[in-house]
Order: sequence, then structure tokens, then C-alpha cells
Amino acid sequence: MPDRLDIQAQARRVAREFNSGDVVALGPGMPCSVPPVMPGGAPVHFLADSGALGYWKSGDGGGTAEPQLAVDSSGQGAIIKPGGTFLSAVDLAAMLRSGQVATAVIQPGWVTPGGDFAHWTTSANPELSAAGAAADLASGAGRVIAMMSHSAPDGRPNIVEHGTIPPDSADCVDLIVTDVAVIRVEGGNLTLAELAPDWRIDDVAAITGAPLSAAADIREFRLDLPALNPVSKIYPSGLDALRDMPDGVLVNIDGFAGPGGMPHYLMVALRDHGAKELTIISNTAGLARVINFGTPPGRRAIDHSILVDNNQVKKAIASYPVSPSASTPTSFELAYQRGEVELEVVPQGTLAERIRAGGAGVAAFYTPTAAGTLLAEGKETKVIDGKEYVLEEALRADYCLIRGHKADTLGNVVYKGTSRNFNPIMATSARVTVVEVDEIVEPGELDPEAVVTPGVYINRVVQRPPDFSAYD
Repeated sequence: MPDRLDIQAQARRVAREFNSGDVVALGPGMPCSVPPVMPGGAPVHFLADSGALGYWKSGDGGGTAEPQLAVDSSGQGAIIKPGGTFLSAVDLAAMLRSGQVATAVIQPGWVTPGGDFAHWTTSANPELSAAGAAADLASGAGRVIAMMSHSAPDGRPNIVEHGTIPPDSADCVDLIVTDVAVIRVEGGNLTLAELAPDWRIDDVAAITGAPLSAAADIREFRLDLPALNPVSKIYPSGLDALRDMPDGVLVNIDGFAGPGGMPHYLMVALRDHGAKELTIISNTAGLARVINFGTPPGRRAIDHSILVDNNQVKKAIASYPVSPSASTPTSFELAYQRGEVELEVVPQGTLAERIRAGGAGVAAFYTPTAAGTLLAEGKETKVIDGKEYVLEEALRADYCLIRGHKADTLGNVVYKGTSRNFNPIMATSARVTVVEVDEIVEPGELDPEAVVTPGVYINRVVQRPPDFSAYD
């Protein structure tokens, strides 16, 4: 048989599958050989199950004169790149479930034509399932690449028609990169797409334990890495950042307590843009304007009321949509009394959890809040340990407007004071998240430990003009 590719060549072939801005989760073992082969400055964010997001490793295992700030999924030292951040285990799982991870690279012990696999940690201990984070990676990533040897040390095939033990995950592998071939997993079939140098189709079929068909355009491995150019997230104005927002969308807009944490500049931009029939997800739906909490004397805070007054709001999902004083009703209150808008009242903690669940890929959850009240009418309930719980569904918006203090050009955000209330969870639970900040800095100028919202959740960054006022 011809020579097989070494692990560095396999890593280079895997790296050809990445796109600019991708978050790529790497499982333990062979996948951790991918970062050292990446060209410097490549705009790919590697994610480790240790909680390191945006790291690199040199060819010698990450050792440099700089301190090692992180470890990869194999426990080897790594350096956080400028603009990298740290995550908790909860954040890591949420990022996977919510679709933020474009590609996961794992090392299975075996793979079937149906995309089922047992991780190498399980295969090494067949009497004890030990999938670790591999099952999370496989079920949460948009695409799963199996990086593995084509054959076991004893010569048995690692690509098999049927698994020898129960799989760790089913129907999830999309591409297999081995030391002799690249194989596509398509609808329960294996398609041989690429061959290592000097290998023939029959050679690969002879060491594969499942039926294999050859692609019409089968070719030899390509190991060159194309240049990936970063895509700018910086927009010149709020109106530019919202120009593509259509009518009828769901929009997260922070609105807790006083005006400090609200995206005033973006709300003005949304008003000027004019999108209508909006459903706003917000704690207050416009309360700061009437209670003057933290507002200078003689001024009025800019809040959601400017959108209601401009007839852009169809519905609000909120906790405090009304004023504490009957003599000073909110714009939303008056519109509701006129029958112009709809309202869904949600207790504040439940609202926060529904938004968080939307950003964490959790479809629904049970909570005791509101059990036995009007707010629970029409909802599924369940008694757990003798206590009644209400099933609440997650909230996920089309757009999100939030307020931060600083952001770097990659979109990493730090907050200031009580602006860290609904903003961080809202940022994770929308298809397009736009943040307005006081200052934009270069990657590496923010302390990775201080970053609350990683840039992978932020699509657009706008700097609030220095002369902009949050009051009128």
C-alpha cells in the first residue's frame, strides 16, 4: 500500500473546510493538531471544552515566551489570541446548542454510513461510555468533521457498516478526513471524494468496512490553505446597521429601570428607519420616559416610546409595560387602551429565562412562577415534587439592539454598571445582534476576563456619536 498522510497533512486538509469568522470546536486528540497548521491571523475562532474561545498553538505545542493562558481540549497549553475570550461550561454548551458553532472536529473510534459514531474515548473503554464533550459537539455544531485514522492499529477498519457498541451520537457526521481519503457522508451513503497521493479507489475500498462509492469528480488531496479575509463588523452609523431590517420582525431591546443600559442611539436609528409591525421583547416597553428615573430635570429619556409614538410597534412582550402612576401613562399604555397594540405580560425572571433559553438552544422549561394565576392560563403545567410548574417557551428574536460600553472590532463587548442586565442575554438570542458602544478598540485591548459577550454573538458594532444625547 502507498504511504499514508501524517497528522499534520490531515490537519491541513481539515483546515480547508473553514470559512472566515467561523467558530470551530475541537474535540480531544487529533483535532487539536489543527491550530498549529493555520496561517497566522486566520479569522477562525477555535473553541475548546476548557472554555477557551479564540486560541492558537504553535507547532511545538503552544510553548512561547508568553504565559500560557489556556489549555486546549487535550489539556495542552495554548495562548489566547488578541480578541479571544473565556467561557464557562454553561456558556460553552449554550454556544453549541444555539448554532454559534459552525464546525466541530472530533476523533471517532468508528463511523458508520449513517453518520453514527463512537468517540475514541468510548471505543478505548467499551464497557464504560465516555463520550465527554464529543456528544455535545456533534449534536450542536452546524457541521461535523470526523478526523481519524482509516484503520485501527490492528488493521481493522474504523469506517464500519454497523457499530460494534452503542453510538455516542447518531446521524451527525458530515465529512470524514482520514490518512488516505476524504469521504462525504450523504443520506446513509459514503462517497469517496478525495484520495491521498498514489492511492487508488480500490485501495481505499479494500480497507473500508462499509460500502463506498466514488464521486464523479474524485481528485487528489489538496493541502494548500486559501487565504481567509476577515469581514468587518463596524458600521458607520446606526441607520446603516439597521437598513436591512424588514417590517414584522421580533426585536430584543433592553429597557430595564433607568436609561443607562438602553440603546438610545439605535432606537432613534430604528425610528428613522421606519420598520413597522414590530414585536418588541423588552422588560418595560418604554417606562423611563414617564418615571424620570436617573433623568436630568427638565429632560425626557429616549426609550421605546419613540417607536410606539411613530406607529411602528404591533406587540410587546414585557414585564412592566405600564407606568407606576395612573396620571403619567406610558405611550404603550395609551396605545393599548386604544386597541392599537397587543401585549403579552411575562414575569421578569421568566422573561429573562425565556430569552436566555432562546440563546442557549433550550426550547422550553418549567418554572413555578405564575402557577395558578391568569398568566398560566392555556399553558401546560406539571407537578414536580408536589409543586406545580408552568411550561414556558424560549424567546428568540430576529434582531437585537443592545447597549455596551466598549467593543473591539471583533465584536467582543464589555458593559458598564447596571447596563449589564438584559443586554448580555438578549445579545445571544437573536439572529442579528447590533451593539452601540461608547468606544471601539482593537483586538487585544479588552481584558479577555472582562469580556461578557463574546464577539461571535455580535454581528454589527456602532459607536455612539460623542455629541449624541440620550434625552430630548
